This record gives sequence, structure tokens and C-alpha cells, in this order.
Amino acid sequence: MKRIYRKLDDDGVSMTTEYLSITSLLVVMFVILMFVVNAGLIEGPANTLKYHSYVDIGNGVSVRMVDLYAIAPGDGTIESRFDLPDEVAGEDYEVILEGYEESQYIRVTDGSIFAEVAISGIGASRGSLATLPAVEII
Repeated sequence: MKRIYRKLDDDGVSMTTEYLSITSLLVVMFVILMFVVNAGLIEGPANTLKYHSYVDIGNGVSVRMVDLYAIAPGDGTIESRFDLPDEVAGEDYEVILEGYEESQYIRVTDGSIFAEVAISGIGASRGSLATLPAVEII
């Protein structure tokens, strides 16, 4: 009796294993790439945009305040409106007027990113913000 030896063919199994391993590796790399792209290409430029917008808003408020301050009589009142954007990059923000002795500044922030802009020379010429009439930003 002659024995018949069969050569086992593992090509089908190895191709399936190779396909599954390469596919799973690519899926893992794709997930990691999504997190990196979100942080680097979306959040970074959005934060830069918000910072520069906050600086522009602070400069605009500072210039308007100094202009009004220059024409305001010492014992009079001037009423004015500042038109500011409602949102920057889809988020709300605050405009805060702060000062210490002769240095006053405007802080524009959303809680995580902020910009501070000096109010040009108001405190040096007539005292601190505490002596100025109340400013209401609408």
C-alpha cells in the first residue's frame, strides 16, 4: 500500500491574516491621525484667530474710550454705544475694564484665551478709572 502525502496549502489563511493585520494597523493609525489633525489643524488656528480678534476688540474699545475721554467735559456726561461682535469663533467672550493706580487695561477673554490692551494714557493724565464716570458697554 502506497501512502499518499498531501502538501498542505496555507496560502488562503496567510492572505486573510495579512489582510486583517494590515487593516487593523491602518485603522489604528487613522484614529491617531484624527486626534493629531484636530489638535494641530483645527484648534490651533481657531485659538490664534480668537486671540487676534480679542486684541482687535480691545484696541477698538481702547481707542473709542480715549477719543470720548479727550472730548468729554470735566463735569459732563457723554453717552455712546460700542458695537462689538456677539461671538468670536462661535464662542461668547467678556470685555473687562480693570486698572491699578495709573495703569488701566482692557481684558478680553472667553475663559481660556485672553488679550490685554492698555488704555492709552487715561490714568496718567486724570487719575485712575475709579475717578472716571461709569462706563457701560452694551
